[in-house]
Amino acid sequence: MNYETRQLANDIFLPQVVSLLKEGHTVTLPLRGRSMRPFLEDGRDKALLQLADTPQVGDAVLAEISKGHFVLHRIIRIEGDQVTLRGDGNLSDEHCLLGDVRAKAIGFYRKGHQRLDPTDGLKWRAYSWLWTRLFPLRRYLLFALHPHIPRRFLGKGAPSTT
Repeated sequence: MNYETRQLANDIFLPQVVSLLKEGHTVTLPLRGRSMRPFLEDGRDKALLQLADTPQVGDAVLAEISKGHFVLHRIIRIEGDQVTLRGDGNLSDEHCLLGDVRAKAIGFYRKGHQRLDPTDGLKWRAYSWLWTRLFPLRRYLLFALHPHIPRRFLGKGAPSTT
């Protein structure tokens, strides 16, 4: 099959995704951005989403943090109806209300594989447990793993990673 690819602005596209989820469908969403690095990559990976009926701390969720601005980040805290989110590749938090959590990732297609890595599987749970506990050290790990480190930080004669 030959597919045509079109890009739409998130404020147009993602409300349509939410409508499909409310109808009971699951949606495979190509991931854009760097906020869930180092394990989920921009343009490479996809998330399988379902409607988020009871979001929990640790869930990777699609949330509308302001009108038309959606993020796919992990819930790090729920206090009443206040939700705190943080992308795995981010050092700062975002906030929304429980009612703004639109979907939950139930798995990811990573590294071009056709096999789903489910979020309730041992691999994802182990990664999540470890990575969330490394928060104070993550800034250094993310710096070391970042592919766009200027050459001067890589050492003289080191190959470029871009």
